[in-house]
Amino acid sequence: MELADEVVINAPKEKVFAALNDPDVLKQCIPGCEELVKISDTELEAKVVLKIGPVKAKFSGGVHLDTTGGPDAFSLAGQGNGGAAGHAKGGADVELIDDGPDATILRYQAKADIGGKIAQLGSRLIQSTSKKLSAQFFNSFADVLNADSD
Repeated sequence: MELADEVVINAPKEKVFAALNDPDVLKQCIPGCEELVKISDTELEAKVVLKIGPVKAKFSGGVHLDTTGGPDAFSLAGQGNGGAAGHAKGGADVELIDDGPDATILRYQAKADIGGKIAQLGSRLIQSTSKKLSAQFFNSFADVLNADSD
């Protein structure tokens, strides 16, 4: 499954890039995130509770950040295990584009693969939930940075 969208953030590109690397900001923005621990500059460990249709699962997993293209690009990959509910893995490529001196266009492409009980819910429900969750993340991320720049 693939998702793509963009959002305008009222902050300079360097500030957006720094926030994408800040576990405290990410924890606020990731839907259902209970814990996000920085292991190293490129590794994070997460615990996330998600409800997809009738299935509620607590996922534990790792996230790898690739900041080598920064501050113009950023990518991440992760995988999580939700026990009996199933497992998920995926990633996102983010492009940051200057939109004047105080705004940035954040464009992303994300991919996800799931398995287990969650995968049996049907692709339409999973796709719509994934779109909703990614939109929640990026809108929350924009809100945090927009509030910061007020």
